[in-house]
Amino acid sequence: MSIFEPDTQETVKSEPDEKVDEPSFYKVLLHNDDYTTMEFVVEILKHVFHKSTEQATQIMLNVHQNGIGYCGSFPYEVAETKVDTVHTLAKQRGFPLKCTMERE
Repeated sequence: MSIFEPDTQETVKSEPDEKVDEPSFYKVLLHNDDYTTMEFVVEILKHVFHKSTEQATQIMLNVHQNGIGYCGSFPYEVAETKVDTVHTLAKQRGFPLKCTMERE
């Protein structure tokens, strides 16, 4: 699409030449440890990741039984913020809960 620019008597192209790629998504994962309580993990999943009690319990059991649990996929900045929030809340409560992110 072109627009005629009356001041300069030129035609200005209004569409970008390049296609913008969708942002990459990152999986956020919780890791099992021997100190963080199951109740705290469920609390984190409900408040940070907005999971229902049933979903949070299922993920927590997966973390407990398999050593790792999938919390969700997010754009980089959102995933990074959630990982930081988990670490901050765990530290405040005295838990060594590990949360990581990896590109999908």
